[in-house]
Amino acid sequence: MNRKVLCIVSDDTQAQLLRQALIAWDVRSVSNFDDAQRELSDERYIVGLFVHDRRLGMSADIKTFLITNHTVEWVGVYAEAHLNKDGSQELISEHLYDYHTLPIDPVRLTYTLGHAYGRAQLYRALPQATAGRGMSAILGHSAAITRLRDHIGRAARVTAPVLIWGESGTGKELAAQAIHLKSSRVGQPFVPINCGAIAPSLIQSELFGYERGAFTGATRDKVGLIESANGGTLFLDEIGDLPNELQANLLRFLQEKTITRLGSTCAVPVDVRVIAASHVKLEQAVAKGMFRQDLYYRLSVLPLTVPALRERGDDLTLLAEHFFVTYASDKAFRLKGYSEAALKAIAEHDWPGNVRELINRVRRALVMAEGRLIRPEDLGFLSPAALTHEAELDETRLRAEQQALRECLERSSRNVSLAARRLGVSRTTMYRLLSKHNLHAAGRERPKLRQSAADEEANY
Repeated sequence: MNRKVLCIVSDDTQAQLLRQALIAWDVRSVSNFDDAQRELSDERYIVGLFVHDRRLGMSADIKTFLITNHTVEWVGVYAEAHLNKDGSQELISEHLYDYHTLPIDPVRLTYTLGHAYGRAQLYRALPQATAGRGMSAILGHSAAITRLRDHIGRAARVTAPVLIWGESGTGKELAAQAIHLKSSRVGQPFVPINCGAIAPSLIQSELFGYERGAFTGATRDKVGLIESANGGTLFLDEIGDLPNELQANLLRFLQEKTITRLGSTCAVPVDVRVIAASHVKLEQAVAKGMFRQDLYYRLSVLPLTVPALRERGDDLTLLAEHFFVTYASDKAFRLKGYSEAALKAIAEHDWPGNVRELINRVRRALVMAEGRLIRPEDLGFLSPAALTHEAELDETRLRAEQQALRECLERSSRNVSLAARRLGVSRTTMYRLLSKHNLHAAGRERPKLRQSAADEEANY
């Protein structure tokens, strides 16, 4: 079957010309957006075309339609005289795959629609190619990330325990995975354990396992997470959240390389490479008595720091582009990338949530962006215009407050107590407002340093 294209054209002559020009296509033409919407509801199209005409409506009407049907790759056909009118340039730039000028060139139009069709099919296949891939490598060329990769390579060559520190969201587990993948244990299990996510009452049995009958409900033997990592790498994330009583058990395991299941007296030898991570500085936790010093020294044979995103300024654009592709299954087909303003906002943001925050903002933008390029607002940043409006609003509010105070003072003959009663505030609050706006009451009115509750009530 020929490829389908939906053509929105209000002129019958133009509709006939399009059918003749697109002889290799299965053309369905409608004369207005209402009919087009019904057709899109009944049939599946991945490309569409419209001939710009006043009878179709203003650019705002076209924009609304295109946003509603953003999963279709649209090509617009314009009279050259209309390209600079009625917001056409912005609409073409933000919402169309491509555009043509009248009169119709059948060869060029067929080529463009074919390219749009192929691109739409490619994007539909993209989720299968990228799904689940996530961030499979430590990306970046900044000095901080280059240093991290060097340290990972050094740590991977030996089997000593590694302690990774980094702020939340920096990618500590990714660094642990990279060490495992570069080590001689690459073909063996990598078992991550979030020490803060397991209930304290269960963590003993989850880590070390148990024998049947060890406690009520233990109807069979269970291999613990540590034992399941035998031959591979055990990643203990947020090790600082491990309860004190279990820190001793973990220390014994690191010293003896054996574990004892709950309900058993037999020690089971386990060969694992231990990598721990924490967003808390463990040396500070040791100083506060919240973490065992001997366990800290056992774990931190090879300390490694994952840099915060704000220290990787040169990598921000690369990471943003990477996540744009990684999560492309979330985006509309018309979305092509980032605007210059969006990249500038990314570069200027402090990123307190680090890489996790960047992923969150990019995924939000992929879903919420209405144009062809992601804007700062799509990423959850206030645009310069919005910041200006907010500042103007604050200034207006302050001026109104100052004017109200000044007028109330004048009506009260500059008597602070009387003005406070009329405004419904205490005299102390009144003095604070006067100081804030650099206003002065009558000379006989002086703020009291101390005032009893009875005196305060007497003001009313």
